Amino acid sequence: MHRLILMRHANAAPGPGRDRDRPLSAVGRIDAARMGRALAARGLRPDRALVSAATRTRETWDLLHDALGDVEVHHEAALYNAGADVLRRFVETAEDEVGCLMVVAHNPGIHLLALDYLAESAASPAILDRLAGGFEPGAVAVFTVDPAGRCTWEGLLEPRTVGEGL
Repeated sequence: MHRLILMRHANAAPGPGRDRDRPLSAVGRIDAARMGRALAARGLRPDRALVSAATRTRETWDLLHDALGDVEVHHEAALYNAGADVLRRFVETAEDEVGCLMVVAHNPGIHLLALDYLAESAASPAILDRLAGGFEPGAVAVFTVDPAGRCTWEGLLEPRTVGEGL
């Protein structure tokens, strides 16, 4: 694997019932489509996507997919509210199988995994501070992965800052 894209699902609607069944809000739908266009415009197209089986993550993926084209997708029940350790195991399992992997999951796990990779790569304090403040719905952390499997920070994309034109 040469690139890893970690994404928190877009904004979910509040609602009664089971948490895993909550759909995206209207804002979340707009943001997810915007993020798909932003990723595609930057050439960040995964070969495989691992997507939590929760409704809001599946809907996020469906809206991303419109811009990203043909991607092998796996809906994984175990990614629902998974911790960073579980997410990391999924990443490590796929690392020899794909060039670019995308994981669409939930906080706090997706945020903590991004922070773990930043700490392991000795990221600058400014980058750590930027991400330590949170990982908003729809945010994407992008890492370059070297042949030894070490992740290096490429950047953070957030729905509110990627621009309306993308």
